[in-house]
Amino acid sequence: MSRKWAFVVMVAALFLTAMAFAHGDEQHVMGKVIKVEDASITVKTKDGVVKAVMVTPSTKYMKGEAAATQKDLKVGDRVVIHAVPMGDMLHATEVKIGRGPAPEPQR
Repeated sequence: MSRKWAFVVMVAALFLTAMAFAHGDEQHVMGKVIKVEDASITVKTKDGVVKAVMVTPSTKYMKGEAAATQKDLKVGDRVVIHAVPMGDMLHATEVKIGRGPAPEPQR
């Protein structure tokens, strides 16, 4: 039984290590799109911080499980952007577009 347990622990450790390295040095920007330009997307996070993220022709776009393009992205959309820091800027590797516009804050 202890040999089986050791195997399970080893597999779990390998899985967790792979998950930790899956995103490497990527940062995640989550929030509401406030501006879309050819070379960048500007997002206002839940904390009210405004972040501009550069996009390139290799940036992947997803809407739900379907592939999308930057043209599918609209002001007001919720996004999660996976980006790598390069110098003082973030460069998007993947933009995940929410299924609907961000809800308006309740007062």
